[in-house]
Formats: sequence, C-alpha cells, structure tokens
Amino acid sequence: MSPESAFVSVPSRSALLLLITALSLCAQTAPNWDRWQFLIGDWAGEGSGEPGQGAGAFSFRLDLDGRVLVRKNRADYPAAKDKPAYSHQDLMVVYPEGPGASAVYFDNEGHVIHYGIEFGRDGGEVIFTSMVQASAPRFRLTYAKLGPHKVGIRFEIAPPGKPDAFAPYIEATAHRK
Repeated sequence: MSPESAFVSVPSRSALLLLITALSLCAQTAPNWDRWQFLIGDWAGEGSGEPGQGAGAFSFRLDLDGRVLVRKNRADYPAAKDKPAYSHQDLMVVYPEGPGASAVYFDNEGHVIHYGIEFGRDGGEVIFTSMVQASAPRFRLTYAKLGPHKVGIRFEIAPPGKPDAFAPYIEATAHRK
C-alpha cells in the first residue's frame, strides 16, 4: 500500500470528488442583475389602452438571496359603461437560464405566460416576449428607461396565427416612489 492510498481509498476519492462538485454547484454566486438596476424598486403609474384608464403600482425586488427577481403588479380600473370596476394583479419571477434570463408570469385571471427576455436600446430597455404557441396569442411586455426615475411600459398582443403582428394593448409610464 502506498503512503497516499493509506489515507484515502479509491472509492473515497470518488465520493470526495462528488461532494466537492455538489458543494461548488450549491455555492454558485448570485446572478448579475446590473442590467436590471433601472427597474429595481417601487413604482407608481397611470396608463391607457384597451382595458381603459387605470392606475396602479408595481415593484421589482430581488428575492431568494438574489437568485431571482420578483415583480408584483396591481392595476385598478374604474367602472366603464360595459363593465364594473376591477383590479388586475400579477406576479412574475425572472430567473437566470443559460447565459440569459427567462420569466414566468401568473395573474388573478388565471393566465400563465412563459417569457424569453432580451435587452434593447443600450441596456435601457428590457423586452419580455412570450413563446410562440399554435392557436394562441403572443405577448410582448417592454420596459424602457425614460429617465433616472421614470420608465415607459408597453404591453402588446399578437393574434393567434400571426406571432409577430404585435399591436399595443396598454401603454403607460411609471415613476419611482
């Protein structure tokens, strides 16, 4: 028996290598959220579009020790001639995926949307675009930095069968609280 193998047998070396690999995967650093900094915080805004004039607020906050970015949103719409006042609430979780990021969205109307994410305008724009699904509409949500404390928001919908024919549904601006 050699002096090295007296301390660690061959099966123990394999187990040790597996343990070190598992620990390094668990200890990975949090994702880099630098490109998201212009959105992180609490926001209030007003907008217009198909649902009607509304007011609301949203937040983007890091959660789970900086591993995900969580957006919570609430928009309140007044009664209109055809419908009563209502409140729209949603939650979106942005998470790292490969070299980029993806998001999953849930709302109080029962929608679940999976988004791919791109950055535009020299990093001053974040674009969430839903995946193409046969016979389903496609969605695009864009946040554009308009100033240090102001963002523009555009939500667009493309009809089923025309995945790139986006038309504005809601346009709004928001101010940092």
